Formats: sequence, C-alpha cells, structure tokens
Amino acid sequence: MPRYAQLVMGPAGSGKSTYCSTMVQHSETLNRSVQVVNLDPAAEHFDYPVMADIRELIQVDDVMEDDSLRFGPNGGLVFCMEYFANNFDWLEESLGHVEDDYILFDCPGQIELYTHLPVMKQLVEQLQQWEFRVCGVFLVDSQFMVESFKFISGVMAALSAMVSLEIPQVNIMTKMDLLSPKAKKEIEKYLDPDMYSMMEDGSNTIRSKKFKKLTKAICGLIDDYSIVRFLPFDRTDEEGINIVLQHIDFSIQYGEDLEFKEPKEVEEQPANLNYDEIFQDKVNS
Repeated sequence: MPRYAQLVMGPAGSGKSTYCSTMVQHSETLNRSVQVVNLDPAAEHFDYPVMADIRELIQVDDVMEDDSLRFGPNGGLVFCMEYFANNFDWLEESLGHVEDDYILFDCPGQIELYTHLPVMKQLVEQLQQWEFRVCGVFLVDSQFMVESFKFISGVMAALSAMVSLEIPQVNIMTKMDLLSPKAKKEIEKYLDPDMYSMMEDGSNTIRSKKFKKLTKAICGLIDDYSIVRFLPFDRTDEEGINIVLQHIDFSIQYGEDLEFKEPKEVEEQPANLNYDEIFQDKVNS
C-alpha cells in the first residue's frame, strides 16, 4: 500500500508549525493517525509530538559554532539541509516501513530551498522511491497579502515551488483568524483573484512602463492558466480545516482503496463552488 506525505512549506513566519499542530489535532478528532517530522534544523519550539527531528542529525547552532565553517544563519541552514540530503538513510530509519503512513514534513522557511537549490527536490524523489505520494502545501500569511502587489509576490513564491518540485500543490492563506473584519472582507478577492483587475487597481503605484509591462505579463500568465489559487485557513474553523484536508487528500488520493471521493466545499454543495461565496458565508455568519 502507498504511504502519504505533505511537505509543509512557505516563508518564515507563515505558520507552518501551527498548521502541523492544528492538522494533528484535527486528525485526532477524525480518528486518523497523522505523524509529523521536523525538518527545520533551526527550530526552537513546536507544540506537537514529532516522529523524527532533524536536530538529532544536525543543528544550525552547531554548524555556526564550528570555526572551520564560519557560516551565518542562512549559510548554516543550507549546509544542514545539504548534509541531510546526503544522509537520507537517517530519515528512512526514522520513518520505518509502516504501510498507509500519513506524515507531515515541517520544512524550513528559507525560500531558496524551494526555488533554485536541489535539496527539497531530492527529498521528494527519495520519498517517492519509498512509495510515498507527496503533496506540497505552500503557506502564505494572509496578514501580508491584503495589498495587490504583495499578493502577486506571494503567488510567484508559490509558483516557484510548484515549478521546482513538480508535485501536486495546495496553496493556503494562513492566520485568517487574526484578520480584522475589514481585512477579511478585503482579502476575499484574493482567494479567487482576477489578476487583471489587480493590475488596474495598482497601476498608479508603478511608475516605470517596463515594470508595468512585466507585471501585466505575470498577471496574465497566472490568470489565463489558473495556475495558483489559495484556500483560507482559520485554525478555529473545523469546517474550513476539513475542506483544506479534503483537497490535500484528493490530490494524493488518500484512502482510494476505501471509497473514491472528490473534495467537498461545504456539505453537499458542488465541488466547483466559488470560494468567494464560501468565504463570504463564513464572514456573514
């Protein structure tokens, strides 16, 4: 039987560890067994039990204190991840060989790991060799996405990870519970965005014609091919958490030997329901 994995990615502070903790608690209410592996060698605290912790293999602090290396925080983390890539046997031993495993990998926040460095791609390929079905879960902080050009930057970061890793990916706006009512209404348009409208809304802030043309091309690429969409994630909303989990499960066909299911949006409503409508219903309630 296959095994299942989520690579929980995103910039530093986007809520990766909180997402993992919330998913573990939610899965317990569903009587599902979900394990977490910490892959951040610079992590200091997380409030979930770990199946394996990369800090048992290598830590950023130890690398930075090594006089022969003399790395800073970022260089030290990259060194740790490259060391990890050369020691996947440690991970294999930590994971064991239990069938039907469902594991969340809490990854570091350095964005270069998902854009141009090969470490995460190597991890994906190794997991697939171990018969894991892998889904990328890319998180962005909703508090920093309420302006159109910040949103475009977040979209490009998510797109970079999608292109680099070549696996199914679910993109999530986290910390929706921390937004003010006004910000929640404002961010509604970013869940299923009209990129051309965003371009027009922010056109006055771009003075350079060259950058206007480039931004328009990027918006057109994203809009025309529906490449990137986001799901809202409110850790206090069990229904919303379940919708996110259903989409991830569907992308890796978790439990397909039991019964084939498509992700449901809300109760018995069709799967193609507009997320703007879903989100507005939640705001109004």
